[in-house]
Amino acid sequence: MGSSEVMAAQLGHLLSVMSLPSVSLGVIPFGAPRLVWPLETFTVFDCERVHVETLSAAIKETQPSDVALYLRAFRALRSTAVHGARARDLITSAVDLLSAEST
Repeated sequence: MGSSEVMAAQLGHLLSVMSLPSVSLGVIPFGAPRLVWPLETFTVFDCERVHVETLSAAIKETQPSDVALYLRAFRALRSTAVHGARARDLITSAVDLLSAEST
């Protein structure tokens, strides 16, 4: 979390990198079907390793059953996300709202 200017700049960076061929960026709209959102954040590196960030620790998951759990969660979240032009429109709208707040 940061000021409106900081958050707008972060979103602007997403807009600039989402056109890179190695980047796939999805945005979960507020109106998307509700899924159980994990309390922690996680990063899926491959089918063998997931990093989990909790309030008090960083965890590297390599147990196949644990990795599979996070892969299922990722697929469920990805299924509610929009990509491409729709994602760009949502991000641009958020930047516009943040810019209006800071003026």
